[in-house]
Amino acid sequence: MVIYRVRVFDTPDNPFTGGRLRSASDIALVVDDGLITSRTDFDTARSTHPDAEVVDLRDGVLIPGLVDTHVHLPQVRAIGHLGRPLLDWLDQCALPEEAKLGEPAYAEAVAGEFLTGLISAGTTSAMVFGSHFATAMDIFFAAAEQSGLRITSGLVTSDRNLPDALLTDVERSLEESQGLIDRWHGKGRLRYAVTPRFSFSAGPEMLAAGGRLVAQNPGIWVTSHLNENRDEISGVAQIHPEAIDYLDTYDRAGLVGRRTVLAHNVHPQDRELARMAEAGAVAAHCPTSNSALASGFFPLRRHVEAGVRVALGSDVGAGTGFNLFKEGVQSYFMQQLDPAGGVALTSAHLLHLATAAGAEALELDEVGVLSEGKRFDAVLIRPAEGQPLDVGIRHAADDADALATIFAMGTPADIAEVWIDGCPTHP
Repeated sequence: MVIYRVRVFDTPDNPFTGGRLRSASDIALVVDDGLITSRTDFDTARSTHPDAEVVDLRDGVLIPGLVDTHVHLPQVRAIGHLGRPLLDWLDQCALPEEAKLGEPAYAEAVAGEFLTGLISAGTTSAMVFGSHFATAMDIFFAAAEQSGLRITSGLVTSDRNLPDALLTDVERSLEESQGLIDRWHGKGRLRYAVTPRFSFSAGPEMLAAGGRLVAQNPGIWVTSHLNENRDEISGVAQIHPEAIDYLDTYDRAGLVGRRTVLAHNVHPQDRELARMAEAGAVAAHCPTSNSALASGFFPLRRHVEAGVRVALGSDVGAGTGFNLFKEGVQSYFMQQLDPAGGVALTSAHLLHLATAAGAEALELDEVGVLSEGKRFDAVLIRPAEGQPLDVGIRHAADDADALATIFAMGTPADIAEVWIDGCPTHP
């Protein structure tokens, strides 16, 4: 048993529905075997548990472990290629890199680099967009299990519009996916997600195969892309002429439900938003990617007003790295500038999007906030003394401003410690 004496920020009540930042400068979190058994004042915790180890973290700020709802495993070596729209960026940057994961030694190296990137950025849970190669997914799941991270991922499937090395067919996709589900879904903190790359590279039969997997394996997840780029949307309409819209390509295949996470959704139609809300599907908002690829302004207000759940994703390759603080502040910038009228985001909104909203989106009810009864997934932010972030936190007018400063300037270098289920975790 450990008593953590901490300054802590979290968002147990959703700021988008009237909640506020919960903060305390000096409280005690009592953690027993990874479970927060009490959140109280330090004197009470000490008198109740006189033999517990005491860890004083008040020289930093503790927040819940960050949750990334859209991050591409094979793209850790493809970060930083700027100046291209989506389809050009895929052809010239991402897809050549992704084809290299067919080599097991290469896939193993990338898996290690990717997991290091997540942990270093304070990400303790993630919906990971996987590889097109089943061998690479076995390698990744094995490494992810060893890391302790809460990972949902799956084999990426496509049957057109990609390099031949990245294509499959319906029967092979079903066989390889089912094998991965049998080996990894529900093992430790791992879960499986059916992952058609997008409807531009997966025809109706391939999408339907994914729907069959969902029907036959209750509890697995679905993730893909939606409405990221106008050229992509036009291409999807040509490949799927029977569909009402982009979302309908997935819906017809049985891929839209409460365990569906769809990245981007920059250019949705009203019908799509209504259907996502009805089904409980999630939009993974990836703001640095939307900016880097000039995809457009994410219509957060329309999602919120339609009742669509939204959480943050880093995207990684098309974005600017694993840092969800940067994604949060970029979301703030884009909402400030949105000509259609963005949402006035506070620091509490940003923390919620990066933690509790992601945990809810991924049905990780055990994490997302630092409350009694939750597992201790946490991140300690402790910048070096005298650095601008340290100065900003110390001189902030209040806790909300201190949190805003963390999102404005925070980097992985400012993360001193990460815990997953009460265990210190090192990259």
